[in-house]
Amino acid sequence: MTNQTELVFENPSDVGEGPIWDAKRQLLYWVDILSSEVHIYNPSSGQNRAINVGQYVGTVVGRASGGLMLALHNGFASLDVESGEVTMLHDPEPHIPTNRFNDGKCDPAGRFWAGTMPLTENKATGSLYVMDTDHSVRNMLGGVTISNGIVWSHDNQTMYFIDTPLGTVDAFDYDLATGNIANRRSVITIPEGQGFPDGMTIDADGNLWVAQWGGFRVTQWDPNTGELLQTVHAPVPNTSACAFGGPNLDQLYITTARHNLDQATIDQYPLSGSLFVAQVDARGVEAFEFGG
Repeated sequence: MTNQTELVFENPSDVGEGPIWDAKRQLLYWVDILSSEVHIYNPSSGQNRAINVGQYVGTVVGRASGGLMLALHNGFASLDVESGEVTMLHDPEPHIPTNRFNDGKCDPAGRFWAGTMPLTENKATGSLYVMDTDHSVRNMLGGVTISNGIVWSHDNQTMYFIDTPLGTVDAFDYDLATGNIANRRSVITIPEGQGFPDGMTIDADGNLWVAQWGGFRVTQWDPNTGELLQTVHAPVPNTSACAFGGPNLDQLYITTARHNLDQATIDQYPLSGSLFVAQVDARGVEAFEFGG
């Protein structure tokens, strides 16, 4: 099955990223990384609010105690949505100022996972970190170039992860009680010439939806077989991430970017950086919140 996208909010985001649906409030949070903005989109009103948080913001997640959690250029932080106040909590890489945080999500136990990447995007100097609910931080994986796309299987046995330049979706054995991961292996390979895997989400059937940077698409895969199931075509080259939203969790929101596009390409695809949605033959699951 092939699906088409519709424009939701036109915005020239350099790197629109990290969409996540707040089922309680029926809001979509997303970020424009290099503009240092957290966006809050309300589908019922069509309004989109941008909050400048003062530094690059790789991802945003909900927080059970209220407000939002962020992975910024310089570490983990909280955001008071009403006041816009940012509180820094932990910087695990003060010795690597040329790295910034990128994508991340909360796991079923309420831990906040997020990974770093070099600003040059071409060296394996990044790591994958997890912030536990007591705000302690652990380095879970080194040698990462562009950390992306973290989700967990519904049986809590597997964590899926993307390091974009590798062109694969990898799986780890996952221990819910400790957060430990082991036994890394590739379960999906993006075909050559179809872009690179970026952000990712999971549907109610356990299938993975992967935004393919440079590929004009988001794709649905069975991680057990590596089979391609559906393709959602986008009207811009760089799809960056996706998340299910809406009252029935059957609307696939897609962030996009114009980063590294030349002016001729932007002229050809002027909606690059905007927020899109697709009605798809699948439903998502509610996102986990940070428990600390």
